[in-house]
Amino acid sequence: MTKLDLARLQFASTSIYHFLFVPVTIGLAFLVALLQTAWHRKGDEAYLRLTKFFGTLLVINIAIGVVTGLVQEFQFGMDWSAYSRFVGDVFGAPLAMEGLAAFFLESTFLGLWIFGWGRLSKRVHLATIWAVAFGAMLSAAFIMAANSWMQHPVGYAMKSGKAQLTNIWAVLTNPVFLWGYAHVILAALVTGAVVMLAVSAWHLRRKAEVEIFHRTAALAVVVLIPAILFQMTVGDFLGVIETKYQPMKVAAMEAQWQTCTSCPFSVFQVGGGKADHTPTKIIEIPDLLSVLATNTLHGQVVGLDELNAQYQQQYGPGDYVPNVFIQYWSMRVMAYIAVVVLGLAVWGGVLLWRKRLGSDRWWARWFLWAAVWAAVLPFVMNTAGWMLTENGRQPWIVQGLQLVKDGVSPSISTATVAISLTVFVLLYGALAVVDAVLMLRYSRKELDPVPDLDEQGQPVPAMSY
Repeated sequence: MTKLDLARLQFASTSIYHFLFVPVTIGLAFLVALLQTAWHRKGDEAYLRLTKFFGTLLVINIAIGVVTGLVQEFQFGMDWSAYSRFVGDVFGAPLAMEGLAAFFLESTFLGLWIFGWGRLSKRVHLATIWAVAFGAMLSAAFIMAANSWMQHPVGYAMKSGKAQLTNIWAVLTNPVFLWGYAHVILAALVTGAVVMLAVSAWHLRRKAEVEIFHRTAALAVVVLIPAILFQMTVGDFLGVIETKYQPMKVAAMEAQWQTCTSCPFSVFQVGGGKADHTPTKIIEIPDLLSVLATNTLHGQVVGLDELNAQYQQQYGPGDYVPNVFIQYWSMRVMAYIAVVVLGLAVWGGVLLWRKRLGSDRWWARWFLWAAVWAAVLPFVMNTAGWMLTENGRQPWIVQGLQLVKDGVSPSISTATVAISLTVFVLLYGALAVVDAVLMLRYSRKELDPVPDLDEQGQPVPAMSY
């Protein structure tokens, strides 16, 4: 493999691994804040016990997830210095905002929340967990603003061969960012809700604290249903935005080599890669690609061949078509899993409405079994979504401005990249084992006993982590 291949593989592996933690942090922080709010308003100690239980899982996830995120910024200087010099003035602004504002907000209030039990008033302590949730969402906003600029550069001017920021407001109102950020936040709520549902279902199957874990199962279902519905809706609007600014990405997700109108969407296909421009489509849904790309039944989708010819005329000779196989199947893995999660959410909603959630009825028992194993689904869905987003931009590292091959560090050796890649893979493998063991161990633990409360209704400081 070349230095470029290794550098791309390294950044892809660390990015995918890091994003396994991000949606759990955002989603669980929001749900834990809801649980603590319920305890604050109702005074029911069951909600306090649930807050501590799922708060432990949140803390484990944040502790390991932060480490993986720091490595990504390190790679900008090590493997992608040419890219960093080219866009540092633009790309560095939202990254600096994320580090100086959002990350410190999240980490500071997380510390106050962990060690503030019994030391802060109930109202102030409740505010700290909401600040953690807000900080996590704000952190994702700045990262998404930076990534969306790579998809659709705005608010910049080229000076001395480098992109320089001229309008930060344009970066923060980039339409790709606005719809992409909404999509990510909803994906995080789906992830957090599915994780909470899976843990609750596991305890309900064991008949452990049935009445208490029924509450978190119900909360997870109530959050999951609108979250997955809105996520699918926002994803549809995001497809329209990408058709406008990155038509190659949308054409590749259907392996659509020729321009079409009233374009169908294939459930499955054989062939369709760069060596085969006439794939065999299996079970086509009429007009669906046009709906996804233009929000109209008869909209036009420009084909890969025509787009590649346009790009060659605009940017010079080259192959501007991304990996069609990855693009095609990433889209379908993401979409099909979203449908499965929606079905699970509706199933749980019906059980909740009929007051059968956690009952001994056979369809309720099967739901709990399915809910436990569904814990892996949002992680696969999120990974497929990011592969769809990032692979669809290839061969650009910044759409229309810089190719990936021009962004790699010129001075670093292939051996150095290979060694660092090996180290990261081994390190992340070890962290994955540690995280899995801790999450499984603490998610299967029994709830803490009813805590001792002080005269203000707060747990005594001994309840701190």
